[in-house]
Amino acid sequence: MDQNSRPVNRSSRPDGVEIVEAGLRLRPWRAEDADDVYRACQDPQIQRWTNVPSPYRVEDAIDFVTKRAPQAWLNGSGAPFAVCDAGTGELLASCGLITVDSVLRSGEVGYWTAPWARGRGVAVRATRAVSRWSFQELGLRRIIWQAEVGNHASRLVALRAGFQVDGRLRLAAPRPGGSREGWIGSLLPEDLTGTDPDQPDGAAQPGAPAGAGSLPARRAAVFAAAQPVLFARTADGTELRLRPLHEPDLEAIVATCRDPESIRWTTVPDPYQRSDAEYFVHEYSRTVWRRGTGAVFAIADGSDRYSGVMELRISPGDPLVGDLGYLVAPWSRGRGYCPAAAAAVAAWGFTALDLARLEWRANVGNTASRRAAQKAGFTIEGTARHALSHRGNRVDAWVGALLPDDLGLFTDADRPGVGG
Repeated sequence: MDQNSRPVNRSSRPDGVEIVEAGLRLRPWRAEDADDVYRACQDPQIQRWTNVPSPYRVEDAIDFVTKRAPQAWLNGSGAPFAVCDAGTGELLASCGLITVDSVLRSGEVGYWTAPWARGRGVAVRATRAVSRWSFQELGLRRIIWQAEVGNHASRLVALRAGFQVDGRLRLAAPRPGGSREGWIGSLLPEDLTGTDPDQPDGAAQPGAPAGAGSLPARRAAVFAAAQPVLFARTADGTELRLRPLHEPDLEAIVATCRDPESIRWTTVPDPYQRSDAEYFVHEYSRTVWRRGTGAVFAIADGSDRYSGVMELRISPGDPLVGDLGYLVAPWSRGRGYCPAAAAAVAAWGFTALDLARLEWRANVGNTASRRAAQKAGFTIEGTARHALSHRGNRVDAWVGALLPDDLGLFTDADRPGVGG
């Protein structure tokens, strides 16, 4: 019997099913696993990003290992595995097929890693093992991965396991209190060809070009962490912090965005309300980071007072290109804050996000923005006619760009888009 003719419901016979690969032993769940499952699922991250009950009780763990997991095997709706250390038998994670579509011969993978087993590539190795088993033993033709937007740790696992993260969709069953906005990815049998499960996570596959597939994984790792705080120094030695926006910034943001020069040269709402600032701080800036599309930084002076905002956006059409925008508070203009902050954020974009080019645009006539860009190292490349929409009209824009070489950040070997 060839692979294409194997019945998908082979998962209905769990007795004897075992996968041993890359230092892991994957087996069906047992009643004696309940204590470890209960202990693992007390973890705030597991409760935040998965659909496990919260609070998680001992009864929930017992129900999972003695009823729900065995039932999934018996009716062919899933193939849940306990992931254990192949040598010691210690429970490390959960990984398996949470749904199986016998018509499409497609499954969806789900996983969590126990807090005591993180940082060892367990979920990546387990996901590869389950995927390989599903293709070879169940005859599946595709495996799907889904996660709530913002779950960069899960996205990183999927990318390192070989999944192509194809886009976003609204989740059919979001976690309680979670967002419906989700990521979706897929894995086909050929995506595992040549994958060595013993390679360090994120290593290139044999025969793959240098850096292939590594950029999304590296960025997922960046956005899985908290937004960093950057530091800058003006020409006169003033130290600045580039940090996430927070509640105490609201009044200063309102005052900045009601300033006539801000209204003249930007597209902030006019009139600007406190609700606009609340949305910007509490929703917009956090959503940008959660989606992994860029970062919004507050420019803060030595007393941590809000002095402006600096936003870096990754181009949706070219992942190696970013766009930098900024707005300086009236009381901080002319002090060199903007050039220093722009250079710091640009350096972060080149080194952390592997950008190859950072662009700046401003309405023709906005000489203050142009001077700041040039002092930060941007080269003015020309004028783009009707390049921007400004309060109902198309206007010409000055266009500039900054490259890593302009800041002296890289050698030829490690320049973005060249090395791995």
